[in-house]
Parts: sequence; structure tokens; C-alpha cells
Amino acid sequence: MKIIIAGAYAIGTYLAKLLSRNDQDIVLIDDDEERLSNISSDYDLMTVHASPSSVKALKDAGIQNAALFIGVTPDENLNMNSCMLAKALGAKKTVAKISNHELTAPDLTDFFKNMGINSLIYPENLAAQDITNGLKMSWVRQRWEVHNSALIMLGIKLREACEILNEPLKDLCKPETPYHIVAIKRGNETIIPRGDDELKIYDLVYFMTTRNYVPYIRKLVGKEHYVDVKNVMIMGGGNTALRAALTLPDYMSAKIIEIDEKRCEYINEVVNNDQIMVINGDGRDLPLLVEEGIKNTQAFVALTGNAETNILACLTAKRLGVRKTIAMVENIDYVSMAESLDIGTIVNKKAIAASHIYQMMLDADVRNTRFLMTANADVAELTAQQGSKVTRKKVYELGLPRGVTIGGLVRNGEGHLVSGNSQIEAGDIVVVFCHNVNMNKIEKFFN
Repeated sequence: MKIIIAGAYAIGTYLAKLLSRNDQDIVLIDDDEERLSNISSDYDLMTVHASPSSVKALKDAGIQNAALFIGVTPDENLNMNSCMLAKALGAKKTVAKISNHELTAPDLTDFFKNMGINSLIYPENLAAQDITNGLKMSWVRQRWEVHNSALIMLGIKLREACEILNEPLKDLCKPETPYHIVAIKRGNETIIPRGDDELKIYDLVYFMTTRNYVPYIRKLVGKEHYVDVKNVMIMGGGNTALRAALTLPDYMSAKIIEIDEKRCEYINEVVNNDQIMVINGDGRDLPLLVEEGIKNTQAFVALTGNAETNILACLTAKRLGVRKTIAMVENIDYVSMAESLDIGTIVNKKAIAASHIYQMMLDADVRNTRFLMTANADVAELTAQQGSKVTRKKVYELGLPRGVTIGGLVRNGEGHLVSGNSQIEAGDIVVVFCHNVNMNKIEKFFN
């Protein structure tokens, strides 16, 4: 599949790396030769030194054969214009990164499709949704809902109070068990577990379960004492912080600490909500944090443009007794360090945006997909087609590649966990977890 990416910036280069590991035909276009040289030597892709709005450059890149064109430069107008050109020249699907939230209004969807833009990606809004979901469950590192919450995947850091440490999974996970462990992140290693594997303290474990059993999982991992979040302190008043504040549930209140006075005035105008207080100050100022009640705050979210500042701020908040901390870490090189420091949930806008774009390249009926940066793995919802290989045998007989596990399925709107003896039927929405496996290999089971 030919995929053309316009913009060798953060999202474009990350996406190119993500897609190149799946043996796709990737072309990266940028008008800066130095940016292109930083990526081309390490990955299997073609680079074109030109403006993404150049018709000649698009034709030279093979736009007429492109299954997907992705505009992810910092200029939203360039992204949209290049998408329109790409569509007119033969690209099957186009997606543009934007920076104006107003363009995401549902009533504009058809307008942009008629203009040649199939999808708009607003990374700040996607990150805000992740942050809000994380705040709703203070005891969970990551949460991913499948098909209107019929199934829920929870990424949980195990501590001393966990009841299921140091026991073989074959003794823990039986057919009647109301959860399925789909992956374990231990240090720098991702494990797709087998029966003899055991859970260890400080593992980040990914559980698949149904909504009814979330409280059971919480008790099992010893997190019942974690206080639910009602008060949130947000450091930094950028667009991600603004979108997060606007999407907080009604029972939460937030304080946004922003150093720029004009930005504070703007946020106050946009938010206009008694539950949101905007404070003009430096979030690194410890006395200010104490004065504003950080010791009585259940969650601290660091969203400045500086990864080091966000990491250190979360560490400080933890020392002051804040249980739930979230840090925006845009520099991929810092993600492993942030994980090793145990700062809490890590948000990376380019990884989130790449996940949403990634599902557009898949051939099967894929409803949702996510690249889990912390586990270096993909999790996706795929629909089993009539007569497909996945419907012909029981799960244990399918011969799924090593590094793949099925976490559960949704049938007629109801979530079900999957065991080796489960039989997948046509129309089932199946949740698949893959580590170091080309997603296209998995699609073949479902088509």
C-alpha cells in the first residue's frame, strides 16, 4: 500500500517510522532537506524534497496510486490544500492535521469530504480526551473502551497490595475468570503472556474486562483505596489544557496555572465555567502550588511545552501527596525515562494522532485502533467477515502469529471475553493485541 506523508515534523516522522515497520510503501514529502535527512537513512521509505502543494512533486511521489495521503505540516492551510490536490490527483483517502478546533464541528464533515478531505485530525483534542478518560479512573494508567464500553482495556501498574502477584496465569485465568490479561510491560520488555507467566510487582499489566467487572479488577489489584478525582490542577494553559478543561465531567473542578497573562484572559473568556479557575503564575513555583491547595488535589496534569518541566512537576506533585499525575511528553526519547521515574500517565500527542491515522490504512473492517506507546504494541477492533479464516476454527486452532492475543469480542452489542475454546462468528467485533507483528498479517484472518 502506498502512503504519502506531507511534513517531516514530529507527527509525520513518527508516523513514517510506525508505518515503515509494517512494510508499507511510504513516501515522505517536505521542503526542508535537513529534516528529511534525519529520518531517511534509518527507515525504509522514499523522500521527496519539495513543497507538498506542488502538483509535480505529488505526481512524482505516485499520488495517483496512493491509498492514503496525510498532511501533517504545522500549517493547517497547507495540509488542507495539499489534501484537496492529492484527492483530485487520485489519492483514495486523505487526512489533514488542523490547529483550529472550530473545523471539527460535525456539520462540517460532509463539506470537507466534498472538498476532498476525508478526515481532520486535531491532536490537542485527541490528547484532551485521553487525559479526561484517565482522570475518570485515578487508579488506572491507561483506559481504552471498545464499542461503546462493551469491553474495557485497563493498563494498571501493580503494587504491593495486588492480590494476584507471583502466580502462574494458568492458575489465575480460567474460562470463567471475568478478565483476560493481554499484555505485560516489565521494564523495557513487552510480554504477550502464556500460562506459565507470572505477574510481578511494578509490572504494567493490560487487563481486558467488561464494565460490570471493573470494580472487581480494582479490588484484585489493590487499588480500592485510591481516591476518585474531584479536584484537578493543570500546569500550562495551551490548547490541550483548554480542551481538557472543557471536557471534564461536571463533578470535577480544575485550576489552570498559566504564566502568560494574556493567555489567562483568553482561557477565562472561552471557558466561562465556575468549575474552572485560571491562575496567572508559574507552575514550577512550589509555594504557589501549596497556596493553591495542591495537597488537597487528587490529580496534577502537566501540559507545558517542555517535557523536562512536566516530568519534574509531576515528581514534585507526587512528593506532595498527589496520587494521580499526568505528564505531556512530546519528546519520544524521554518517554522511557518518564516511565522509569514512575511519574504516572504519559501523554504524547503525536502518538495519539498517529494511532487515529494508522487505522485508515488497514484493509479489514477496523473500527478503532491504537498504538500503545508504552507497550510498543497495537490494539485494534476488527470485524470478522462472513467465511473469514477467524470464523472457521476455535481460537486455539487458528494458528495466530506469536506476539498476538485476542482480548475479547463484541456480539450483538454485548462484550464477551475470549478463551482458547471460544468460537468467533461473522459480524463479531474482535479486539486483537499485537506486539512486533505486522497488522496486515492479522487482517488476513478477518477478511
